[in-house]
Order: sequence, then structure tokens, then C-alpha cells
Amino acid sequence: MTDNFTELAARTAFIIEIDKLKAVLRKNKPVTLERHENSAEHSWQVAMLALTMTPYAATNVDIERVIRLLLVHDIGEIDTGDTIFYQEEGQAERKAAELVAVTRIFSLLPTEQAGQMLALWLEFDAGQSPEARFAHAMDRMMPILLNLNRQGQSWRENGVSRAQVQDKAVSQVSAGCPEAGRWLTSQLEQAAAQGWFDPQ
Repeated sequence: MTDNFTELAARTAFIIEIDKLKAVLRKNKPVTLERHENSAEHSWQVAMLALTMTPYAATNVDIERVIRLLLVHDIGEIDTGDTIFYQEEGQAERKAAELVAVTRIFSLLPTEQAGQMLALWLEFDAGQSPEARFAHAMDRMMPILLNLNRQGQSWRENGVSRAQVQDKAVSQVSAGCPEAGRWLTSQLEQAAAQGWFDPQ
């Protein structure tokens, strides 16, 4: 019984540690609130987006695995913080720091489960499996949806151009969810006409 309690305590320690994700602020604001969203909210919402958009995936995907990938993908931000997706410099260093962070955080779990969680994070990071490509598509789509419903709030505040969104984000959406990529391209045209991008 003591051994069971030891493992149970390890799992709950992990859950309390990831509560810190609620304190990591992102660049987008929720549609109805005048504050920035946090990474825990993002992880929940992007998992729901994936569940909703499954019929449009480029290939058949295991949606349960997609959701698992999305639930773990930002956990490293507990230690590293969030960086806007369009920032190019220091990308390799940030990825290395995130790997150190998730290794630390997952190590709170029993060994076997820690390995499973790290494998999920690495799969998402590599972006090669059908599930990872679809998860990436949803991760890129969600901030665009928030911007489209907030007059380009984070695009304007952070100097993001339409070309950046199209080339960096919509391209990833299209790779995992082509129909959504085409739809977003049409939405970006309308957003540009309304001046919702940085005019660089």
C-alpha cells in the first residue's frame, strides 16, 4: 500500500507542478476578456479545437493521441515562458531549454509514465507523425482564430505582418488540415483589408 501511495503522491506532485502553466501569459487575449490568455487555457482550447476539427484532418488520425500531444506540448513553458511564434532569433536555444524543462517536470512522475510523457512531447516537437502534424495545425490555427475575432490584437501589438502569418502559421495549418488552411487564407484577406496587420 505504501508503494501505491508513493506513486500516487508523485502523480499529484506533477499535477500541482503543472498548475504553474496557468501563470504563463501568452500574447493573445481571449475573445471576451481584456487580459492575456495563459498557456493552460491555450492547451485546453487547442485540444478542443482538434477534437472539433478532426473530420478535416489531412489523413486519418488517432484523435486521442492528438489530444495527448496537445496537452503536453507547452508544459516546458513553466520554466521557459512563452515566446511569440514569429520570433526567429534564439529558436534553437529556446527548444533546448524547453527540453530541459519538460525532462525536469516529467521526472516528477513514476519512471514509466515520465518516459511516456516525454515521448509525446518529443513527437509533437518533431512534427513528423500524422497526429503531430494535425496537432501542429491546431496549435497554429487557434491564435489566428483569436486574432480574427479581436481585430488582429496580437498581430498589431507585436508587429506581425500578413505574410508572416500566411508563410509561418497557415502553412503549418495546411500541412495537417488543408481545408482549414484554405479557409484561413480567405479570412486573412479580409483581415488585411480591414487593417488588422502591422503595415511593415
